[in-house]
Amino acid sequence: MDIRKKITVTYVALSCFSTLLLSVIVFVLFRENNRYHFLKRLDDRSKIVASIHFQYDPEKIKYYSNLKKNGLEELIEEEEYVLKINSANSFDYNTKLNLPNEFYSNILKTGKDYFEVNSKYYLGQVFTEGNQKYIVIVGARDRRGKTTTVYIVKILFFGGIGFIVLAFFLGRFLAKRVINPVARITNEVKRISASNLHNRLPELKNSDEISDLTATFNNMLDRLETSFEIQANFINNASHELKTPITTIIAEAEIMLLKERPVPEYVQSLENIYSQASRLGNLTESLLKLTQTGYDGKKQVLDIARIDELLMDVKSDIDKLFPNNRVSVKLNFAPQDSNLLLIPCNKPLLELAINNIIANGVKYSDNNEVFVSLSANQDQIKISINDIGIGIPPEDIPHLYEPFFRGKIAAKYIGYGLGLPLAMKIIRMHDGELQVQSEENKGTIVTIVFKKSNIKNSNVES
Repeated sequence: MDIRKKITVTYVALSCFSTLLLSVIVFVLFRENNRYHFLKRLDDRSKIVASIHFQYDPEKIKYYSNLKKNGLEELIEEEEYVLKINSANSFDYNTKLNLPNEFYSNILKTGKDYFEVNSKYYLGQVFTEGNQKYIVIVGARDRRGKTTTVYIVKILFFGGIGFIVLAFFLGRFLAKRVINPVARITNEVKRISASNLHNRLPELKNSDEISDLTATFNNMLDRLETSFEIQANFINNASHELKTPITTIIAEAEIMLLKERPVPEYVQSLENIYSQASRLGNLTESLLKLTQTGYDGKKQVLDIARIDELLMDVKSDIDKLFPNNRVSVKLNFAPQDSNLLLIPCNKPLLELAINNIIANGVKYSDNNEVFVSLSANQDQIKISINDIGIGIPPEDIPHLYEPFFRGKIAAKYIGYGLGLPLAMKIIRMHDGELQVQSEENKGTIVTIVFKKSNIKNSNVES
C-alpha cells in the first residue's frame, strides 16, 4: 500500500472512531436528558397524587383532579398507587404492582427511587400526612422519549455514514495535497543522473518540511557535483602528470639506443632520465600518501604524541630539506601545562601534513622568514604558520584543496599541487580544522586547530 492510500485509510479510520465516539456520547447524554425530564414529570404527578389523596375537601379534590386531567400533559399508560407504611420495613402491598423488592427497599431507605422496565418508568417516594407516612408510586410509559431516542439514533447513524463518506473524499484530498510535493520531488530526482548533476529541484518559498527536504537534496547535489568535478580533474591531472615523465624517459632511452654516442651524451641522457624518474617517484609517493588517508578522510589513530615534540621533529626535517631556511618555532605555553599538548594521532601522517604546510611557506616565500607558533589550553591546541611570501589570489582560495591545482603565480615554483590537499585530509582525519588566510604579495597565515572535545572522542574510539 502506497503512502497516499495509507493516509486516506488512516484518516477514514480516525474519522470513524471519532464519529462513533461522538455518537455514543450524544446518545447517552440525550437519553439521560430524556430520562431526567420524564422522571421530573413523574415527580410532579406524584406530588399531585399525594395532595389529592391527603385532601378531604371534595371541592379541592375536584380541583386537583381537573388540573391533573386538563392542565397537565397526558401520560401514556399512567398508573397511580398510594401505599400506607405500617412500620420501617412493612407497608400495604398492592398486588397490581409487579415491581422488585429492591425498589421498595430503596424507597424506604432513601425516600425516593425509580425503576424502568420496557421503556415504562415507575417513580416512588415517601410522603407524610400528620404522623402517617405513605408511599406514592406513579408509573407511565415514556413513548415520546422512546420516539425521540429512535429519531436521534437514526440521525446519528445516517449522519455518521454521510460523514464517513465525506471523510473518504477529504482523506483523498488531504493525501493528494500532502504527497504531491513529494511526488514532484521524486519525479524531478528521477531526471537527475551523473550526466546532468547541474540540475536542481525548484526551491519553495515557504519554510515547511518539504522545502527543507528540497534544500537538503539540492545541497547534496552541490556536494556530489563538486566531488564528481574534483574526481574528474584529479584523474585528468594525475594522468597528465604521470604520463609526462614516463614519456620523457621512454623518448630519452629510445634516442640513446638509436646509435652509439660519446660518453658525455650518455651521462647527460642518464641525468635527464634520473631527473624524470625522481619526479615520477615523488609524484607516485604523494599520490600513495593521499590515498592512504582514505576517500572520506578517516583513519584510525594509533599514537599519543606531544605536539611540541612533533613540531621540533618537523623542524629538523625542514632543516634537512632547506638548510638555509628561516623557520622559527615559538611555543606559547607554561611548563606546568605540558600535558595539554598530548594528542592521539597517526604520528607519521601528522608530521607529513605539518611538514607540507611549513615547506610551502618556505618555498613560496623564497626562503624568507616563516613563523610557527604553538599554543594550548583546556579547550584546544592551535598551530599558526605565518609566512611573508607571494600569497594567494582570492580567486584561487576556493580551489586550494583540489589535487593538482596550482595558482598562476605559483606555477613558477616546482610542485604538483598535492601538498595542501594531502595536509587537509590528514588534519581532517584527526578531527582538526585547517584555516587559510592570505593576501596576494603579502603572505599567508595557515591555522591548524584541534578541539579538545574532538581529541577525547578520537582517543576513546581508537
